[in-house]
Amino acid sequence: MKTSFSTLDRRKFLRGTGLALALPWFESFADTSSAASQTARRKRLACFYMPDGVPMPLEADPSFADWSWFPHGSGKDYTFTKCMETLEPLRDELTVFSGLSHPAVRRVHGHSNADQFLTGANTGAEGDYQNSISLDQVFAEHVGQRTRHTSLVMSTDGGTGSPRGAQTMSYNRSGKPIPAEHKPKRIFDMLFVKSGPDAARQLALSESALDDLMEDARSLKRSLSRHDQETLAEYLQSVRDTEVKVEKAKRWLNIPLPQVEVDHLQLDVTPEDPRNYLRTMYELIYLAFKTDSTRVATYQLGRENGVGISDYLGRAVGFKLTHQLSHETKKPEGYKNFGTYCRFINDELGRFVSKLKATPEPGENGNMLDNTSVLFGSASSAFHLSRNYPLLLFGGRNMGFEHGHYRTYNSSNQATSGIANDSGWQAEMRNAELPLSNLYLSMLHKLGVETESFGGRTEPPTEA
Repeated sequence: MKTSFSTLDRRKFLRGTGLALALPWFESFADTSSAASQTARRKRLACFYMPDGVPMPLEADPSFADWSWFPHGSGKDYTFTKCMETLEPLRDELTVFSGLSHPAVRRVHGHSNADQFLTGANTGAEGDYQNSISLDQVFAEHVGQRTRHTSLVMSTDGGTGSPRGAQTMSYNRSGKPIPAEHKPKRIFDMLFVKSGPDAARQLALSESALDDLMEDARSLKRSLSRHDQETLAEYLQSVRDTEVKVEKAKRWLNIPLPQVEVDHLQLDVTPEDPRNYLRTMYELIYLAFKTDSTRVATYQLGRENGVGISDYLGRAVGFKLTHQLSHETKKPEGYKNFGTYCRFINDELGRFVSKLKATPEPGENGNMLDNTSVLFGSASSAFHLSRNYPLLLFGGRNMGFEHGHYRTYNSSNQATSGIANDSGWQAEMRNAELPLSNLYLSMLHKLGVETESFGGRTEPPTEA
């Protein structure tokens, strides 16, 4: 008997997991439808993304000395500019990289490339694309079963965004975006509040809803077009992913949640108070790591192109909106203004990294930073270029990372990667660059993930 769409309940919600899975919209029915802690050494990964690139004045510009984002010099003999000098106390825990980018998107506008920052996939300039698994999720597959939460996915804007307007850094094995959480109170509750008999009841309801959803989905298959069957397959995968989450939650149900101090947290803060918002988001990651609630976290500070509430972050240092700073560098003090914002971002990042360094690793010698790899960067540099990504890597001494260097992988002209005007983002490259996925492959090896490739790259890993 052919199943009618009208007979199906599209509003079956999985309340115990915080997810809502309803059957997707199908073209075939368009005419009928109207509506436990490990004893082994911990290894952690945190990844952060900043949109809109960084100030990179030409060497002839008076601002070059103070407000060029990249340091002056190379190797161990380098000097931070005013953009970066707030990170000087962490110099021995930090490597700065230049001359790295993802080859598949070097001719794509910089505002379109946040989607592939952690994947290296060919997301292209327009139309549909197929993304791939992100760096954090590869590591999460390796280590996620050891913690209550497989990974922590956060952003200032929340959700997934749109193609080439990502509001999340994280993509699953199928290349689908993982929704990011942006409200500190919800993140805190997920990490440290939800437990007890009510949680058990909610998980039981979730299991029942999943069973119903799977039964409904299977009954549909013969009634669907080829395109809809592909949509259904994606949907079934999301159900299976949710089943895994529910089963994992059941295993942790009777393990008490960690207790943390909350008096210093501003859980109701919003990006309209940007400095305290950033500090709270960083603090939540710190607490998640310290309590071993997860060992994987991503935080996208903002989406590209000045869209969303994340554009308010510039208000922390006296600017109305953030994105416009990248477009006003040719105005008087334009580079200084953009650099002042970047200095603020680096200051808050440094505060987080310093806190990891100041915290002894539970049950081990050394500190939390020694066992945490912290990646910070952007998928564009100056003039909307998808080249010469600004990249910082902190921590991970116990994993074999060596720091204190500025590693350059292109020519001496770090200001523009060979491009000298705003219309040059599509121009031919004058300077050779290495694939960023080489670095990611190296990071995965040091994190203990035995893989021969990442993002299509199999070359010897970039030194890290």
